[in-house]
Amino acid sequence: MDEFLWPADLGERFLPLLQKNLNDIESTFGIDMSIRGNKIMYQGSAAAARKFRKYLDFLQKFIKETGRIRDEDISISLHLAEAGQLSKLREQGKGKAPISFNGKEVLPKTFNQKEYIRAIDENELVFGIGPAGTGKTFLAIAMALKFLFNRTVERIVLTRPVVEAGEKLGFLPGDIYQKINPYLRPLYDALYYLIGMEKTSDFIEKGIIEIAPLAYMRGRTINSAFIILDEGQNTGNSQMKMFLTRFGQNSRVVVTGDITQIDLDDPKKSGIFKALSILSSISGIGIVRLTKRDIIRHPLVQKIVDAYEKNEK
Repeated sequence: MDEFLWPADLGERFLPLLQKNLNDIESTFGIDMSIRGNKIMYQGSAAAARKFRKYLDFLQKFIKETGRIRDEDISISLHLAEAGQLSKLREQGKGKAPISFNGKEVLPKTFNQKEYIRAIDENELVFGIGPAGTGKTFLAIAMALKFLFNRTVERIVLTRPVVEAGEKLGFLPGDIYQKINPYLRPLYDALYYLIGMEKTSDFIEKGIIEIAPLAYMRGRTINSAFIILDEGQNTGNSQMKMFLTRFGQNSRVVVTGDITQIDLDDPKKSGIFKALSILSSISGIGIVRLTKRDIIRHPLVQKIVDAYEKNEK
């Protein structure tokens, strides 16, 4: 068992965050770790122990240089440590928030989330692929609002395929709009959180924001808009092609998808797979893959994802 004595003056802020992220740290470095007072106790292979000690040395210097340590610093640092790019942690948090609009700021909480934001800024079409809770839809909508308030686009178009996941539309009450509303609810939820219900309703009434099922996109050319296809894994090949050929001049497109939750009768026929395969080398198209470590919902969500992954192996 090796030990690392953490400076007492830095322990009050750092050690609770280390304890909070214990499982992720152990998984990243392949070690077993515990904390006793200011002592960080750990054991693993010689290589794993050396790598972890270098990580602690770096974080100690980072805190002394920057005067800060946040939960997202730990999360991002683990991604960077895996990639051998830990020095890039110093670049995090410099400058303005990557997403800001109308006086509101939204900060990505993991390295992959920051890469997702960067890709949307730099590409006209971006695929955000990852499990539930990784912020794919929320961050895409936040970026759409940023583009809208900065007058880069004139409107936002949000769409989802209407695919039944255990329930049939015909058994749901109401007219067609009331039937499809539950499928579009996550999009409304993100908007309500970011700009409020009143502003969302006002933008929808004025046509500045449009929320509609994917079938309503056929035959259209959408100019000067930020277009988001949510739950893209639930499209077939023809639907995906139809959607990707809808956007016109001065438009941006984001497709989100979770390939572990495909609700089609034959998951292998999901249009997301072909799109990722044949479009990956085209300039102007970005593909960002988020992982379970990017899950930012309740901590139990990540444990649930882990449990299902183990069960399906």
